[in-house]
Amino acid sequence: MEAQYVFRARLHLESERPDVHLEPSTAEPTVTVFFDAAEPGTDGWKFFRETLWRGEVNDEAYGRTLLEEWLGEPVESVSFRELQVDEAYFEAFKDEIAGDLEAFNADDVSSVLSKYFGSSIRVLE
Repeated sequence: MEAQYVFRARLHLESERPDVHLEPSTAEPTVTVFFDAAEPGTDGWKFFRETLWRGEVNDEAYGRTLLEEWLGEPVESVSFRELQVDEAYFEAFKDEIAGDLEAFNADDVSSVLSKYFGSSIRVLE
């Protein structure tokens, strides 16, 4: 089973040396960040509930702080792109959600997926 959250982040680079300068148009590179998803049912598998809402980063400041921790660089902005999953992960993920619908304040799995991911889940073969 494999899954990863995909984010896009714009970093802000600065030199700490006074004799080194960056061209302003290149000082904010954009990178794609992949974060391995925890296996459904294990510690951290509900990461999406704390981070996403309708396929967007729920709290921009929190998202920037999180990626700054991961990357060790200042982050100007962050956006969620998708959750990439294989079929086995996706089935296990949906099963875990179905077993805990009350935690998501939802009546069915589809509404949970829509509430947190919008249409931003891609099943890979």
